[in-house]
Amino acid sequence: MFSGRLRILSIGFIVHLMLTTPLMITAQSKQDTAALTGTKAVWNLQQSLEYARRNNIQINTLRLTERSANQQLLLSRSALLPDLFASGSQNLNHRRNQGNTITGAYNLNSGWTLYRGGYLRSDIRQKDLAVQSANLRVLEEDNNITLQITSAYLNILLDKESIIYAEDLVKTSKSQLEQARRQYAAGSIARRDVVQFEAQLANDQYTLVTSQNAERQDLLNLRTLLQLPAGTNFDIVEPDTVLSELVITPLQEVQQYALQNRPEIRNSDLNVQIAELDLTKARAGYLPTLSASGSLGTTTGGNNTVIINNNAFSSNTGQFGRNFYQQAGITLSIPIFANRTNKTNVELAKINIEQAELDRRNASITLSQEVEQAYINALNAQGQYNAAREQFRYNQEVFRISNEELRLGAANIFTFYQQRNLYVQALQNYIQAKYNAALSVSIYNFYSGIPITL
Repeated sequence: MFSGRLRILSIGFIVHLMLTTPLMITAQSKQDTAALTGTKAVWNLQQSLEYARRNNIQINTLRLTERSANQQLLLSRSALLPDLFASGSQNLNHRRNQGNTITGAYNLNSGWTLYRGGYLRSDIRQKDLAVQSANLRVLEEDNNITLQITSAYLNILLDKESIIYAEDLVKTSKSQLEQARRQYAAGSIARRDVVQFEAQLANDQYTLVTSQNAERQDLLNLRTLLQLPAGTNFDIVEPDTVLSELVITPLQEVQQYALQNRPEIRNSDLNVQIAELDLTKARAGYLPTLSASGSLGTTTGGNNTVIINNNAFSSNTGQFGRNFYQQAGITLSIPIFANRTNKTNVELAKINIEQAELDRRNASITLSQEVEQAYINALNAQGQYNAAREQFRYNQEVFRISNEELRLGAANIFTFYQQRNLYVQALQNYIQAKYNAALSVSIYNFYSGIPITL
């Protein structure tokens, strides 16, 4: 029975991609959804990956996080500039024997932080690193999705090839059953032999149905990974060949490349830098702050106001000019005692730096182990594929000879079924080994930046 499945390997790999702008992604996603409505989508692996990069919810959520981080960066840069606020008020006052008095005040105020112990510049640098970190998290998620989609895609190819071989076995079993029935009618074989051929046909048909069910299930799994709209009629393109024998790069070269280029390693480096800038910002709390301020304004009212009394109006003009004032100043704030706030912030920042360095070390060790495991998997998978291919080739030839002997009536039924079972087992091993080698070697080579091709 062709029930072998490809194991999804829990390792990631670098995917080289170009990120489009959020608006373009949104527009393209809408076009993708519209194009899938009422049509049959038949995609190759690259088309599947491109669709996932544009439409995957997790990836797009991380893109929103990146946009939010960019807004925080713009806000941090704006802190270097002075602010400007305008205000105005108009009041109506009533007093007995004096009537109604109207007063007003109009102001323009500005403040500018000139020095804050390097806090503002450090904050800008930190926010810029946060934007880069958010972008790297998008790449990490893209790697994970790509691995899952590639594995699911190869599972479907395995199912399709299993179906082809299962159909061929059913066809062969039907032909053998018809021959057995003719031989039984002629009295050359026993009824037991005919029943055995009938049982074999039923078993082959069951195997075929099982393979077809597996294909439907794996297509559903891939549609789920791609997050296609409900009701989408989806299938994949079958490549002419699947490359199972690829060049395996030496382990040290791949490890070195991965440690320099993998997004999780680059992200861990950024996290250390971000933590170090937290320490710089915390130490800025010990330093004085110098700020400048200025304001412009004018008032109206008092003895020179508009007075409303018995419907008679009088006014003294020129108050705006006479009451116009300008003010400018510089403020120096020196922290003397802050209830241990600054010391605590510094110590916490140091702890975060140590944790970030530990995370970076752990990420490097984990990645090196993953690359080495992928290297071992690739060697093993390719060795198994070569052995399975030879095993299948020899058993296929023996089975062909047994079929011919059976057709000529020169074969022993017991011996024939022994050869048939060996052939079916060799076929299962070969199909499984071929796609496992294609996946394992491609994943390992991806650590060195080689894109997946089928």
